[in-house]
Amino acid sequence: MIVTLTANPSLDRTVELGGPLLRGEVQRAVAVRQESGGKGVNVSRALVASGLETVAVLPGDPGDPLLAGLETTKVPFAALPIDQTLRSNVTLTEPGGVTTKVNEPGPELTLDQQEQLLKLLVEQSGGASWVVLAGSLPPGVPASFYTSAAERLRAEFGPAAPKIAVDSSGAPLAASLGGRPDLLKPNADELAELAALVGLPDPGTPAELEASPERAATAARSLVDAGVGAVLATLGAKGAVLVTADGAWLATHAPIRAVSTVGAGDSSLAGYLLADISGADAEGRLRQAVAHGAAAASLPGSTVPAVNQTDPSAVTVTALTKD
Repeated sequence: MIVTLTANPSLDRTVELGGPLLRGEVQRAVAVRQESGGKGVNVSRALVASGLETVAVLPGDPGDPLLAGLETTKVPFAALPIDQTLRSNVTLTEPGGVTTKVNEPGPELTLDQQEQLLKLLVEQSGGASWVVLAGSLPPGVPASFYTSAAERLRAEFGPAAPKIAVDSSGAPLAASLGGRPDLLKPNADELAELAALVGLPDPGTPAELEASPERAATAARSLVDAGVGAVLATLGAKGAVLVTADGAWLATHAPIRAVSTVGAGDSSLAGYLLADISGADAEGRLRQAVAHGAAAASLPGSTVPAVNQTDPSAVTVTALTKD
């Protein structure tokens, strides 16, 4: 089983435009979709689509539209009532996959609610293979929250503790390094920031990391040297790099027609975890991650693919050597 924690979930509304976004103008939408989301929730949705057991842990009151959406799509969840409505996010998608997102901050969580959310996570995580700590943190929650979650899980379960995956950004992602996660899933922007944080001289700009998989692998390797178990760095259309203590690999997918990149990174993480649960080696985990991400980008809105909608045979995996 895989447990996901989404401290700041969102009801995601995706508006599909028929042409480029025109600021200050009136445009008609060609399609509108609404889905329960947030990074961890999206991972759980993708796992459910492929028949894997999962539980999404999140705040939310009975009857909240986001929880109602999870019930409709049969995504198992454990929710902590907070007496507040969860946030809504809006994404505008243009032909070709260009997206513009407007995210609300989310409801503030009190110290007691934060503690109760951690307790709920621990209660749901017994026997889990992985716990995914994902997304932004709501107002009032310290950047160290994910590190606290990792420490609480390891203290509770000891050697039987689930492996920890973190997919966040900004201060929460940087702070999560202190919890020594088993897996980090940054994009190029986040990888550049993290590599600089652990002291890598001139890690490169996000554009440089996307253009040079070797340079991206060097940046990711600096995080593994700092105590992270593995780094799955997604590089947009350039594919993804996986670095572990045993090596580094690049995976690229045959060209696709991008419809929406919303949730593609979350699907990549889900693909990696699916492959890991099935016993795949590092190359196999990376292959499925990229296959999942590409499949998600070819679907509308924040739709997540099932494993049978992915094409791992379209992914090329290449071993990378150290600089």
